[in-house]
Amino acid sequence: MIERAVPERPWIMRTYSGHSSAQASNSLYRANLAKGQTGLSIAFDLPTQLGYDPDHRLARGEVGKVGVPVSHLGDMRALMDGIPLETMNTSMTINATAPWLFALYIALAEERGVGARALQGTTQNDIVKEYLSRGTYIFPPAQSLKLTSDTIVYAVRNVPSWNPINFCSYHLQEAGATPVQEIAYTLGTCIAVLDAVRAAGKIEDMTATFGRLSFFVNAGMRFVEEVCKLRAFALLWERLGRDRYGVTDPKALRFRYGVQVNSLGLTAAQPENNVYRILLETLGVTLSKDVRARAVQLPAWNEALGLPRPWDQQWSLRCQQVLAYETDLLEYDDIFEGSRVVAEKTRSIAGAAWGEVEQVERLGGAVACVQSGYIKERLVESNALRISQIEQGTRKVVGVNCYTETAPSPLLASPDGGAGAILTVDPAAEAAQVDAVRAWRKKRDEGAVRRTLDALRAGVGRGENVMPLSIAAAKAGVTTGEWGAALRDVLGEFRAPTGVGGATIGRDESIEPVRAKVRALGERLGRNVKLLIGKPGLDGHSNGAEQIALRARDAGFEVVYQGIRVTPAQLAQSAVEEGVHLVGLSVLSGSHNDLVPEVLDALRKAGVTNVPVVVGGIIPEADARALEARGVARVYTPKDFALGSIMDDLAELVMRAHGLS
Repeated sequence: MIERAVPERPWIMRTYSGHSSAQASNSLYRANLAKGQTGLSIAFDLPTQLGYDPDHRLARGEVGKVGVPVSHLGDMRALMDGIPLETMNTSMTINATAPWLFALYIALAEERGVGARALQGTTQNDIVKEYLSRGTYIFPPAQSLKLTSDTIVYAVRNVPSWNPINFCSYHLQEAGATPVQEIAYTLGTCIAVLDAVRAAGKIEDMTATFGRLSFFVNAGMRFVEEVCKLRAFALLWERLGRDRYGVTDPKALRFRYGVQVNSLGLTAAQPENNVYRILLETLGVTLSKDVRARAVQLPAWNEALGLPRPWDQQWSLRCQQVLAYETDLLEYDDIFEGSRVVAEKTRSIAGAAWGEVEQVERLGGAVACVQSGYIKERLVESNALRISQIEQGTRKVVGVNCYTETAPSPLLASPDGGAGAILTVDPAAEAAQVDAVRAWRKKRDEGAVRRTLDALRAGVGRGENVMPLSIAAAKAGVTTGEWGAALRDVLGEFRAPTGVGGATIGRDESIEPVRAKVRALGERLGRNVKLLIGKPGLDGHSNGAEQIALRARDAGFEVVYQGIRVTPAQLAQSAVEEGVHLVGLSVLSGSHNDLVPEVLDALRKAGVTNVPVVVGGIIPEADARALEARGVARVYTPKDFALGSIMDDLAELVMRAHGLS
């Protein structure tokens, strides 16, 4: 007879959030904690992630949109006001500027009289995946790796309860990775980081370091496969620790991870079904006790529509609480132990993943594979296959390519056409942040700021650990933009390969009619039909732009795609120099109302008047209509999944623009 065990403590329950300002985000955090959330997961806005202050020209339209702006120690004070740092477990989604935000957090703790050794939490700090998926990198890979290793070495020695990195397979799955690729490329990153830490820290015994490293994983809808993926991950992590780094302590070798379940699979069509998807994906990371998540944060049902409201976040939190407290999930040992199916699938995934780890190492390691574009191209290809399967119906997505009949959703029923179903950031928030950072600069000791920035440049240039230098700068009142500029002066900047140039996909015969149309159009125009794809602003989520580029190339368009973070002026210049027939913009940061009109104005100023402009992104219906009124020819949102139809639409737009339809 199986006896029930005493229930174990549930995982840390978080909600990924932050918006508008430090004060507004603090109110949200305190409300969520009052509802039973047990940890914080801070989302920072794009200027903060990329080392810019709110008044920098590149920050325009991006301040407070996808997270909270934190420009200096005063903002960190406001963000954590009334929240006890000595007991709170705080996760910060920050990478390129991770040393800086960690320094601000430590400086605040010391200001409050809380020793750094008492702090608990995580800095994401996995810079390699930024070159592959999210795009919030600044510096070249080798220099970024040095900043990452500095943060880890400092934390292990001075903040021993802090996780100084969580290796992020989550974002690789969002970029299209299969379970095998998700494990392999993440472990490839682990090797690159751990080797750098061992060298930089002159560490012989890696046990303490290895035991503080954690993961941030993804869980998709293929439930059995996800359970086995996590078991394979744990198996290979232990193998890596024992065989490469000589770690033998079972506690240090434990696979420790937090999770946000898959956002890639959330749909704009019948979005109420996302509630079921989120729950099922959560089971994949909680049912198996041997590899149960240490912390869970869930997306909201309406994330494919826009920014979730506090109530939507509460609904996701309640999902976790019902699972942890109303079921008997936490009362038993691992229920998959002894399963032949699970064991065989786990071995299969682990074997294939380790084979790809060895391939990455043969090609020079993760950093070399970032610079060559090898990993990025594999992810683009996998994502293209996934999208093709959805289009062709071989991968079923309820409400999207099957069972599409539906009654109107009461969750979206409102006089504003559903716009009230998402949170809208106050347009005045950006101006307020600009005023606030300028006021901060005026009241600080400029001499102290100048001295600490000079010390930061000199120290980083000599190869010193960036953390003590950054903590001193934080206490002196240095801003995020000043810290970022100082390191740009020393380390330089970098543009990663797009992943489009070398990616190969099978020829899609279903779009042969589109190919014929594009070919005939080119003959009538006297040259190839040319499409410029651009990502204005700071948004680095390029998956959609890459897939459009691949499919357009397959349909016969000549494609110009320069990658992420291109200014409106640069896009207009490219449109003129390349003589394009169509411009496609991808904006996923919620900044479309600011950035798209800027691009339209830049095109008109450059004399580009007969070129249709289309826009893709998470764009509410009301905003789409407003953009069309400004001159945008088409707006595509996540519900427009059929890329073949979009290609046909693009060809028609060019034909009409030239009077050929």
